[in-house]
Amino acid sequence: MTDVRVRPYGSWKSPITSDLIVAGTIGLGDLLVYGEDIYWTENRPSENGRSVIVRRAPDGRMTDQTPPGFNARTRVHEYGGGAYIVEKGEVYFSNFTDQRLYHQPAESAPRPVTGGENLCYADSIVDRRRNRIIAVREDQTGPGRESVNTIVAIALDGGGVDVLAAGNDFYCSPRLSPDGSALAWMSWDHPNMPWDGAELWFAVLNEDGSLGQRERVAGGKSESIFQPEWSPDGLLYFVSDRSGWWNLYRMVETEI
Repeated sequence: MTDVRVRPYGSWKSPITSDLIVAGTIGLGDLLVYGEDIYWTENRPSENGRSVIVRRAPDGRMTDQTPPGFNARTRVHEYGGGAYIVEKGEVYFSNFTDQRLYHQPAESAPRPVTGGENLCYADSIVDRRRNRIIAVREDQTGPGRESVNTIVAIALDGGGVDVLAAGNDFYCSPRLSPDGSALAWMSWDHPNMPWDGAELWFAVLNEDGSLGQRERVAGGKSESIFQPEWSPDGLLYFVSDRSGWWNLYRMVETEI
């Protein structure tokens, strides 16, 4: 006969634990297509929540790109996003533990391309013409002050890091034109969140890779902008809520 025990409400132990519920649940995100390969990230509770970049080849084979001991996740803006990119089949990613940006050639171990503590990187793009990565950097080195956000260029030959854009509270979505001649990006300031009000900027790149004259394309304190992207023919598109509804817009030709 079953031994029946009466316990106070809420004190009984359930065989269904939180670990049991999430153990088999994998979070998917950050889908990226490069050539015929498809990449994405998997958040794996069974590996202490590690974020792993996975590659699917055209023949259907799936392989982990992020080796054990690494976690492809960034702390920029606290909630992260844009933790990796792929260029010529090689992966560049932000590692969660030290927030350094790593380069991982095919079939090789990751190696760091940035140094320093409390410097976080996200939303990276590769500038092929100048052999560098352009990314959002969050500087958390100042004790007792708010983090400083900038857009930086990271030389892949070890030549250091240059600040391209600074002065706003937040930056995101640096986007290089297909021919590498111009850069677009978004910025916003306190007390706004980007969905409240943000600005889209554009500048032609000088010969040395710095930004030339800057032009505000759209946005403001009461107009939200998101997802700027260049088309293959070099036209800049973005989404704005200036009409009260989300709609797609294109930047008109500039005189810069």
